[in-house]
Amino acid sequence: MPLLCVGQACWDTHSEEGGRLRMQPLVGKTVVILVANEFEDIELFYPLIYLSGEGAKIIVGTLPIVGSHPRPFVPGKPTTGRFGLTIPAPWLAEGNRYVMKPVAEIRVADIDAVVVPGGFCPDALRRDPATVALVRDAVVAGKPVAAICHGPWLLYSAEVVSGRKITSFPSVRDDGIHAGAEWVDAPVVVDGPIITSRTPDDLPQFCAAIVEALSKG
Repeated sequence: MPLLCVGQACWDTHSEEGGRLRMQPLVGKTVVILVANEFEDIELFYPLIYLSGEGAKIIVGTLPIVGSHPRPFVPGKPTTGRFGLTIPAPWLAEGNRYVMKPVAEIRVADIDAVVVPGGFCPDALRRDPATVALVRDAVVAGKPVAAICHGPWLLYSAEVVSGRKITSFPSVRDDGIHAGAEWVDAPVVVDGPIITSRTPDDLPQFCAAIVEALSKG
C-alpha cells in the first residue's frame, strides 16, 4: 500500500477517496529488541523496521561480548547475526530508526515492550542476569514481551511461562513444556503479556500482534 507520510500522519495515495489518513499507532512507545551474537538476522531487522515504521522508538539492547563471539571471529567485530548482518548495520545506521544501549542500562519503567529474536543469541541472553531480570520484570509489569523462534529460551530462564500457552521453534518445544508451558503449534500465540511465534515465516503475524498489544496499552 503506497503511503505518503508527513510527521505522524500517513495517507494511502492509491485510495479512491483521494487519500485515506492513517496515524502511526506506536508514536510515544519505546520497544527494546534484545540481541547478542548469532541472532537470526531477519528476526532482528524485520521487527526493527516494522515497529519503527509504526512510530515506535526502538532501543537495541546489547550485551558485552564475553564468552560468545561472532563467526568468523575478528577482533572488534560488532554483534553479528547467523547470516553475517551486523548491528549497527552499515545500511541502517544508528540514530534514525533505532539507538543502541547496553541491557544493564535499560529500566523497565522507561520502556513499553521487549522483543527477543531467535537464532542462537538467546543462549547468550539467558546467561546474563540483567537481561533475565529485565524480561521477568517486564512480564510482571504487564508489558508485552515478544519472543520468536529460539527466543522463548529467555522466557524459560526468566521463569515466566508456567501455566501459559506459548509457541516456539519446534526444537525448543520440550524446553517450554518442561518450564510448565502449554506448547501450541500456531503462527502467533498471545497469553497475557507474552507473545510468541515459531519461525521467520510468522514475522508478519508476530509484529502485528505486538502492535495490537501496544495499541491497547
